[in-house]
Amino acid sequence: MSGEDHGLADLLAARRAKLERLRADGIDPFPHAFPGVEPLAAVTAAHADLEAGQETESAHRVAGRITARREAGRAAFIDLVDRSGRLQLHARVDELGDERFDRLVSLDLGDLIGVDGVAIRTRRGELSLRVSDYTLLAKSLRPLPDKHHGLSDLETRFRQRELDLIANEQARELFTTRARIISAVRAALDSDGFIEVETPVLQPIYGGALARPFTTHHNALDRKLYLRIATELYLKRCIVGGLERVYELGKDFRNEGLSPKHNPEFTMVEWYAAYSDYEDEARRLERVVAAAAAVAGEPAIDFSAPWHRLTLRDAIRQESGIDFAELREREALASAIRERRIPIETDGASWAKLVDELLSTCVEPKLQEPTFLFDYPVELSPFAKAHRTEPGYVERWEAFAGGIELANAFSELNDPDEQRARFVQQREQAAGGDDQTQPFDEAFLEALELGMPPTGGVGLGIDRLVMLLAGVSPIREVILFPAMRDR
Repeated sequence: MSGEDHGLADLLAARRAKLERLRADGIDPFPHAFPGVEPLAAVTAAHADLEAGQETESAHRVAGRITARREAGRAAFIDLVDRSGRLQLHARVDELGDERFDRLVSLDLGDLIGVDGVAIRTRRGELSLRVSDYTLLAKSLRPLPDKHHGLSDLETRFRQRELDLIANEQARELFTTRARIISAVRAALDSDGFIEVETPVLQPIYGGALARPFTTHHNALDRKLYLRIATELYLKRCIVGGLERVYELGKDFRNEGLSPKHNPEFTMVEWYAAYSDYEDEARRLERVVAAAAAVAGEPAIDFSAPWHRLTLRDAIRQESGIDFAELREREALASAIRERRIPIETDGASWAKLVDELLSTCVEPKLQEPTFLFDYPVELSPFAKAHRTEPGYVERWEAFAGGIELANAFSELNDPDEQRARFVQQREQAAGGDDQTQPFDEAFLEALELGMPPTGGVGLGIDRLVMLLAGVSPIREVILFPAMRDR
């Protein structure tokens, strides 16, 4: 065992010994409750005008984790931290008595305590709570990360997020901001007449995106099921059923690679509005993101409307010099990519895949300001409605900011015969070896045959939205417990 391991073992043993002494003294180190607690920030706000050296008779009850302690003769100053912030405790022997004071200062960093006290402002000007009583709420049996060096190792931070949240105030603030962003997205859609619905996470046929699924087995039904890759098809069945404006905010799962902007388990909001098209939904996305930005502080990117607008064809032509509309054969497009030495693997890639790679390689990283790219080739979009004026294209846009894709939208295909033909095309691509195709979904086709009104639909990535609004990267920073490899 290394010296470091011996040191940790000694610390753990010392803390367990304290635990046993507490129990021997009749103190429950893990009581059931401590009602009536105020956030520390509320105490701070209530006495913002208190001057140095002033004392009050204002009593407060707070709780939190001990993160620092400084003894000064017959007094001690203790830093208490909760979700809302930090507050200094001022403990004195003449207030608590020798035994209670000694027990308080013998507690370990990381222990959770509840405190009753009155607000004062020390002569040095720091708001404090003079302790009149305290209760141990949970004995910490493991030491906290070093106060001065913090917790910086990415592997540890992501694998043991609770340590990250304890040690890093920025992490706590980030996930508080994430919660505010999600609430703002929901509120914006609710106020626009949408209703939130829930659709299956376990699906007999996965669909709504071109991606590989996670597979599982339902024992009671004795059948293979898939974790959903999107909520699209079920939500459009809700539109068929007459709900007219629906959204779902939840988890999707795609059994694919990891990158700074990809995680196999991620959070999306999809919404669908009857009697709408992709132009309407572009304007709605601007409003939804603006509402989220308003609660996120001061994002580095200005999401004010209107956002920039380009066609996909023009964007790729500007950045690569290639006009894919003039190169409709796979080999012609591949040759143009090779001639320009664009770093895209062309062998075996379909025409649609090459267009998508041109977008990802040449265009997407340069789209720093919020930008819509409109009008995609039909080959890239099996669920989008044919463009009303441009043959061979569909009414689809993708939205980008900060060099990443943020959202995707269609004027939704509602012709069941055309949808059936595209399913057949997808099935032929799968037979040719493409493992990222849309399976044939007869139940969805039967729903469309009942009649679906003209509909606009949007998928907005919540994790990426938080990344952009909070100014952090990679994507695992904004996911509380991202999937990790085995140790």
